[in-house]
Amino acid sequence: MTMTLSYYQTSSEQQQAYRPVTLIGKDCMIKSQVSLAPLTSFRVGGPAEWYVAPKNLAEIQASFQWASSENLSVTMLGAGSNLLISDEGLPGLVINSKYLRHSQFDEETGLLTVGAGESIPRLAWQAARMGWQGLEWSVGIPGSVGGAVVMNAGAQGSCIADVLVSAHVLTMQGESLVLDKNDLSYSYRKSKIQGQPIIVTQATFQLQPGANPEQVMNTTTENFEKRRTSQPYHLPSCGSVFRNPGPKTAGWLIEESGLKGYQIGMAQVAHRHANFILNCGGAKANDIFRLIYHVQEQVEQRWSLLLEPEVKIMGQFPVS
Repeated sequence: MTMTLSYYQTSSEQQQAYRPVTLIGKDCMIKSQVSLAPLTSFRVGGPAEWYVAPKNLAEIQASFQWASSENLSVTMLGAGSNLLISDEGLPGLVINSKYLRHSQFDEETGLLTVGAGESIPRLAWQAARMGWQGLEWSVGIPGSVGGAVVMNAGAQGSCIADVLVSAHVLTMQGESLVLDKNDLSYSYRKSKIQGQPIIVTQATFQLQPGANPEQVMNTTTENFEKRRTSQPYHLPSCGSVFRNPGPKTAGWLIEESGLKGYQIGMAQVAHRHANFILNCGGAKANDIFRLIYHVQEQVEQRWSLLLEPEVKIMGQFPVS
């Protein structure tokens, strides 16, 4: 059962408009006009029309039911590390999986079962300390398990598809399903459920326990240092903006097009790695969007190749 409460938001200047809040579980509220910028790695974007951060399966189901009763679209949000949300924000209900956190390491089988809100780097370090192999490559991916499963996140020549056994998902109709790797039809940075109104609630990975923890820690540390020294982490970004088209990487194509350091507003193509766009302080989502389009245009003119964004672009953006 849901219950509607009432409250007034205030600011230092004046009392804001009356906004309803819907309680769908203990300490779980559906709120209106929640800023999404702090929840994305780019640190840009407008508000969610409605927002909720469920802590368990029942609250997710209640969130879906409420959205359906209000005839609202649903958007899933994880760590927000691969998103560009428009300055206008997002309509409908945004469901954040950040509180779906639990992990279980099974020593006998080597299976790691984790909640969708768990941090991929945290799991990589935890597995390394235990001497479990299989996640060393993922230490530099600033995302959550749910998002990584959906987009087949990868680095260092490995990806989620290499270790995934199964994923628990919940549909808009409240149906709970268990999908194995084949069900997800994985390809490069893609899966069958990408863009679908389905939320990943849990995933199980096959790892290899029993290795020397010091050795696994050393490999994990080396992978982390490679990313830290070759990619710009000092300013907000989304990681790699474009998919690698092969055989040349997107970063090489952008650099050879003379675009390193190119800037629109406060959004800049990174000097250290050309496939990164940085928020240099106060950038708008539209600055980043325009810069993405400019990079695509310049690379296409020089190489007759249209770069495909790896970052997920959400919301309404100006045509030009």
